[in-house]
Amino acid sequence: MTQTICPEQGAGRGYDSAAGHAAQLFQAMADTTRLRCLVLLAAHGELCVCELVHALDLSQPKISRHLRLLRDCGLVADRRERIWVHYRLADSQPCWLRPTLDALIAESGDSAPFAHDTRRLATMPDRPDGSDGACP
Repeated sequence: MTQTICPEQGAGRGYDSAAGHAAQLFQAMADTTRLRCLVLLAAHGELCVCELVHALDLSQPKISRHLRLLRDCGLVADRRERIWVHYRLADSQPCWLRPTLDALIAESGDSAPFAHDTRRLATMPDRPDGSDGACP
């Protein structure tokens, strides 16, 4: 199933209105997997795809597909280091995104699935420490 939520050219381009763009962003965030990724990125800053795979206990292709959609919408940015890809919230994100995610973390961070994701991430063996960018 192919999802066309945001155009590949990025956020803010090709939309008829600001409301249409906001609706597309909310549609991207409405998926549970994408929302869980955004919450982890908001709480932990930059994370390698392998960390998100471990935390969400999902396959790498599935996580990468969701992250690509979030990137295409302009919600996240990526950085490549050798064969690894690291994601973070985009610098050019809408002004309402960070407060929305912070409120979600404050209200639901201790509830499933967010608390479970955070615990799994914390128990990941051989987590990248940033010094060499290596993932297991």
